[in-house]
Amino acid sequence: MTDQTSTQGGKSAFVTGASKGIGLEVARALAGAGYSVTLTSRHSDEVEAAAQEIGHGARGVVCDVRDPQALQAEVDAHVGAFGGLDVLFVNAGVGKFGNVEELTVEQWRDVIDTNLSGAFYTVKAALPALKRRGGYIFTLSSLAGKNPFAGGAAYNASKFGLNGLSEVLTLDLRQHDIKVTQIMPGSVATFFGGHTPSEADAWKIQPEDVAQLTLDLLKMPARTLPSRVEVRPSKPPRK
Repeated sequence: MTDQTSTQGGKSAFVTGASKGIGLEVARALAGAGYSVTLTSRHSDEVEAAAQEIGHGARGVVCDVRDPQALQAEVDAHVGAFGGLDVLFVNAGVGKFGNVEELTVEQWRDVIDTNLSGAFYTVKAALPALKRRGGYIFTLSSLAGKNPFAGGAAYNASKFGLNGLSEVLTLDLRQHDIKVTQIMPGSVATFFGGHTPSEADAWKIQPEDVAQLTLDLLKMPARTLPSRVEVRPSKPPRK
C-alpha cells in the first residue's frame, strides 16, 4: 500500500478500479480539486505507482471488489486516514465476451461478481461514512446497460443490473442527502478488455473527459440530481 498522508480536514474520495483508465483520471482530477483520495485495484504495482504519480497525499491500496470484507477494511482505513468520506466512485469492472454457448460459467461469474456484486459490496461498505456527510455516489456504467449487443451476455447483464441498482440507490438514499449518478459512456479510449489505446482511438471519449464530467457534476446545486448521464463521442466514424 502507498499511504502518503495521515490527516486531512477537507473532503475525500474513494475510487475503485483506479490503476488506469477512467478510474485513474477521476482520482487524479479529484486530487487536483482538493480531495484526499484512495485508489483501489487488484494490481498492486499499478495502483501504488498511480498513487505516487498523483501525489496530493493519495493512497494506493490493493483491493478486490469481489471481497466484501476486504472492501470494508479499506473503506474503514480511508475514513481513519481522512476523517470521513464524501465521494464514492464505483468504477471497477471487467469484460468477458462471447455468446451464451461459448461463455464459461467462470467468465460469467467473474463479470457479474466484479461489475454488479462488486458495486453492491462497495456501496454497502461505504454507506455508513457517506450518510454522516451526505455524500455523492457515482456508478460507472455504460451504454451497454441499455443497448444489448451480440456476445455481450455477461457484460450487458452486469450493466443493466448496475443501472437498476443505481436507480434503487437513488430512491433509498435521497432521504440521507446522498446523491447517486449513473455515468454511461459510449466508446472510451482505455485499456479495457486488453485494448491498448492508440491514435486510432482519437475519436473516442477520453478518460479525462469522464473525469471532467465528474467534477462538473459535483458542482451542481444540492437541489439538482442528474441521475443518469449518457456520454457519446461527438464524431464517431461512419460505418
